[in-house]
Amino acid sequence: MDTTRLKKVERLLQKELSVYFQQHLNHYLGKLITVTSVRISPDLSVSRVYLSIFPTQEIDKVLEMIVAETGKIKYELGKKVKDQLRKMPDLKFFIDDSLDHAQKINELLK
Repeated sequence: MDTTRLKKVERLLQKELSVYFQQHLNHYLGKLITVTSVRISPDLSVSRVYLSIFPTQEIDKVLEMIVAETGKIKYELGKKVKDQLRKMPDLKFFIDDSLDHAQKINELLK
């Protein structure tokens, strides 16, 4: 599949997921959830969504809540992007720890 198409779909999903988490912030224990990136498989069947959650206390509990509501999130997202996509890809959520890793490296270098 064309990589340009994949990138457009990734950006679309990232934008719509960001809006969803922004509107449902209180539902997730008042945590700030940022969609750092979305990676989608070449056949558009599975998307890996990387999240950054702040503050980092109870991060696993928040991720479990998000994973438990994957079906609802997929449904709401599907309603938003129904004109751009024929089939809504499955959503897999992961914690993006790249900022923590970069901070740890900076501390080691000091």
